[in-house]
Amino acid sequence: MCTLKQNFDQQVVVKSMHSLYLAGPGDVSLKEGAAARAPEQNEVKIKLIYGGICGSDIGVYKGKISHAAYPITPGHELLGMVVEKGKDVAIPVGTRVVIQPNSYCDECEQCQKGNTNLCLYKKSLGVNTDGGFAEEFTISAKYILPVPDELPDERAVLIEPFAVVVHALKHVNITGETSVAVIGCGTEGQLAIALAAHLGAAITAIDINEAKLSDVQAYGSIQTYTPASVPAEAKFDVVIEAAGVSQAVEQAVDIVKPGGKVVLIGLTAEATLPILKIVRNEIAIHGSIIYNFPADFAQSVDYLIHPDFVIDPVIAEIVPLHEYERAYEKAAAGQCAKIILNFKEDSRP
Repeated sequence: MCTLKQNFDQQVVVKSMHSLYLAGPGDVSLKEGAAARAPEQNEVKIKLIYGGICGSDIGVYKGKISHAAYPITPGHELLGMVVEKGKDVAIPVGTRVVIQPNSYCDECEQCQKGNTNLCLYKKSLGVNTDGGFAEEFTISAKYILPVPDELPDERAVLIEPFAVVVHALKHVNITGETSVAVIGCGTEGQLAIALAAHLGAAITAIDINEAKLSDVQAYGSIQTYTPASVPAEAKFDVVIEAAGVSQAVEQAVDIVKPGGKVVLIGLTAEATLPILKIVRNEIAIHGSIIYNFPADFAQSVDYLIHPDFVIDPVIAEIVPLHEYERAYEKAAAGQCAKIILNFKEDSRP
C-alpha cells in the first residue's frame, strides 16, 4: 500500500491574493483571499506568470469529467516563479519553473517500473485536487522543473502540454521518410504537427474545422482534409489521433498503412474497430497518457529552446486574468488552439 497516498490532497494549497474558483459546472468566478501559505521544508511558493487552459480544464468546466471534484481551483498548465522556498529545496528563489500537475507516489508497482504517468494513486491538479489558477500557490518541489533563462515565457508555458506529445511520439519512429496523419487540430494536434514537422515527416492534417486546417499551414507544407474528403487511397505510416471522438479513432485505423502505427492521444469512451483488419495488417495501436516526469518535460525543453522549432502559432491568444470569463468561453467554443491566462501584475484592469 502506498504510504504517500494520504499526502496527495496536500499537493497544492491555494490561498492566494486572487484565484479562480469553480463552484460547479459552468460556475467560475475570481475570488480574493489571503496570500498562499508559507512553504514547508520541501515546498516552494510560486507566483504564477501564465496558465494555459487545457481541454481537461474545459471538461471540468462543462461537467464532462466523471472523476472531477467541486468546488475546485482549476488549472494545471502552469508557469511561474519561485518566490519563497523551504529549507530542503535547492532551487533558488527567483527561478522560473513549470509544474508537473499529476501526483505520483514513487512506491506503487507502476512507479517502481518508471511509469509515473500510470501511478495507481495519481491525482490531477484542477480535476480532483485544487489546481494553480491563482496568483500564488504552494506546492511540493518534487513537481517543479526549472526553465532555462533563454526560453521565453510564451514558449515555456507550453512545456507541459507539449510533453504529452513528446511522450506519445516515443511510441513511433518518425524520420524524413515517414508519412504522418494527424486527426484533430486543436492544441495537442497542432503540437503533434509541430514536432512531426520538426522531425522532417510528410504531414497530413485532418479536422472538421476549416479554420483550424488553415492555421496548421503555419507549421510548413501541410496537406489538409476534412474527415469526409480524405481520398480512399490515402494511407499513412503513422496516424496520430488527437480529436478524442470515436469517429476519429475509427478513421485512424482505416487510413493507416499495413504494418503502420496508430497513436491515440485523444480521450473517447469507446470506438468500433475492425479487428480482422488490424490483425491481418499487423497494425499497432498505442494508447498514450500524459508523460513521465522529468524526462518528457526535459525533452520538451530541448525542442522548445531551438529558435527554428515552430511552435508559436499554437497560442491563439493571451488573455488578462480579469477577462477569465471571455477566456473560458473562447476555449470552450473549441474553435482555436491554446488560450493562455496572464497572471502578471500588469494584467489587472
